[in-house]
Amino acid sequence: MAKIKITQVKSGIDRPERQKLTLQALGIRKMNQSVEVEATPQILGMVRKVNHLVKVEEVNG
Repeated sequence: MAKIKITQVKSGIDRPERQKLTLQALGIRKMNQSVEVEATPQILGMVRKVNHLVKVEEVNG
C-alpha cells in the first residue's frame, strides 16, 4: 500500500467540530505538522473531508 504525507496548511480554528476531529484522527495537532500514513480508503476519505486545510504528497519508498 502506498504512503502519503499530509501537512496542515490552514488553521482548524473556526471550522466545524467534525473537521477538527478529523484532523486529530489523522494525527495532526499543529499548523505545518506533517504525518506519514498508509493510503487506505478510510484515510483518503478523511483527507477528502479536510482537503481545504491540508496538503497531500505521495511518499516514494
